[in-house]
Amino acid sequence: MKSPFSRFFGSGEKEIAATKQTVEQYEEVMKIPLQSIVPNRFQPRTVFDESKIEELARTIHTHGVIQPIVVRKMEDGRYEIIAGERRFRAMTKLEWEEVPAIVRNLSDKETASIALIENLQREELTAIEEALAYQKLLELHELTQEALAQRLGKGQSTVANKLRLLKLPQVIQDGILKREISERHARALMPIKEEEQQIALFQEVVEQQYNVKQLEKKVEELLNPPVVEGKKEKPKRKTVSRDVRIALNTLRQSFAMVAKTGIKMETEEEELEDFYQITVKIPKKKS
Repeated sequence: MKSPFSRFFGSGEKEIAATKQTVEQYEEVMKIPLQSIVPNRFQPRTVFDESKIEELARTIHTHGVIQPIVVRKMEDGRYEIIAGERRFRAMTKLEWEEVPAIVRNLSDKETASIALIENLQREELTAIEEALAYQKLLELHELTQEALAQRLGKGQSTVANKLRLLKLPQVIQDGILKREISERHARALMPIKEEEQQIALFQEVVEQQYNVKQLEKKVEELLNPPVVEGKKEKPKRKTVSRDVRIALNTLRQSFAMVAKTGIKMETEEEELEDFYQITVKIPKKKS
């Protein structure tokens, strides 16, 4: 089965297999000054678990780096990470002066795609980070959601549902990034159309630690407030403009004038939700 990388770049182009393939055996591992390395600007992961970075640093300190990071050389002489930012952060904590790395000559598009796809294959991404990665891939490769889903080996509904999360207010997206609420919580908030109500309920969820079922009940109550027994809501009567009242009175006066000629016409007025309806029946012969 083709990897997601070959699906994106095509079998006719250079196939990129991140850092997990045996290609390192054929490439030179260099020692690069840590201070010359910068993070990948296309990195979809915005939140790194510091406790896991600390754990990785302890492992590297004990066993060394089993897998070198992959970088590309930039015009200013520095090196940008293509893959392996967690390892880079761990080695930074260990205050290493040099790190083992493989240098590859890749374009911005290839670099961005590798960073995005490699991270999508991990399970630690939040739903918002995943959605942002999908959005960037759509823009980079000018794909439809269906085409992107096929290339990633996912269902179109999976991609579409993730992208819908990006329509939520930023404060709620940040809540997902910080893992204050789950993706299911976020989806439960979507039926609410008023942004202020969404944010207020999100804050209540965080403060009260509602589970998804409790939140869904709150949303249902907000959208369909219970009717108090014995208290019927009066139908709201729409105001009628002065011009409309004048028009109605003018028509009624006209009907009265016609009736005075001896023609027995029938008129019927009906007030509907958005307009007045007047039906006029005039006999063909004068009675």
